[in-house]
Amino acid sequence: MITINQLSKKYKGAENYSVSGIDLVIENQEIFGLLGPNGAGKTTLISMLSSLLKPTEGSFSINGLTYKKDKNKLKQIIGIVPQEYALYPSLTAYENLFYLGSMYGLKGNNLKGLIEQHIQVLGLTEFLNKKIVHFSGGMKRRVNLIGSILHNPKVLFLDEPTVGVDVQSKNAIIHHLKELNKNGTTIVYTSHHLNEAEHFCTRVGIIDHGKLICKGKPTELIDQEKGARNLEEVFIAKTGKALRDYV
Repeated sequence: MITINQLSKKYKGAENYSVSGIDLVIENQEIFGLLGPNGAGKTTLISMLSSLLKPTEGSFSINGLTYKKDKNKLKQIIGIVPQEYALYPSLTAYENLFYLGSMYGLKGNNLKGLIEQHIQVLGLTEFLNKKIVHFSGGMKRRVNLIGSILHNPKVLFLDEPTVGVDVQSKNAIIHHLKELNKNGTTIVYTSHHLNEAEHFCTRVGIIDHGKLICKGKPTELIDQEKGARNLEEVFIAKTGKALRDYV
């Protein structure tokens, strides 16, 4: 589904590459976890794959479409859940979702039905006509997710989709993502919740200093790392214990 060849990004004025020479193939209907410390290059890589950021070097294709030749078509088959809430706080949940669905060409009763369907599954029916400004973090995350999947994307990119939410909201989000994946959506997701990633992802890749340093099934990576009992211990072994504060 996704083929990445020597993909790199160096921001203007930066001394180093934020993403450097990434080679990766993500198969159809995988749940691929992109893991790494703060500033490792995860968001930059996802931004390039989402066609939000122009690569400095290299190339990639999604379902046979390339950034250079098929940028608009590519955007139509992907969904993006960013770290920050992509919602208008002064509008209701329904108004936000109707607007986002309209941007993908959905309309009328079809759009209304899709909104109601996802809202019901994620437990937000009674809040459909409430303004987003009054929503909790977990509720905003769920609405954010719905806005990215109304058009039934082939690939869904999620950047920290469960950060800062309560356990119930996290479970609802993960369950809904698993159902989407069963129905054919390929998922690429970043997270600092390594226990979540270990149980959610079919494969993971650990990125650090812009480079992909290892990839594989969580169980394989744990078995390969001497003394590791879980994915978190693999992560520490690969990236070190040094703090990763950055500005």
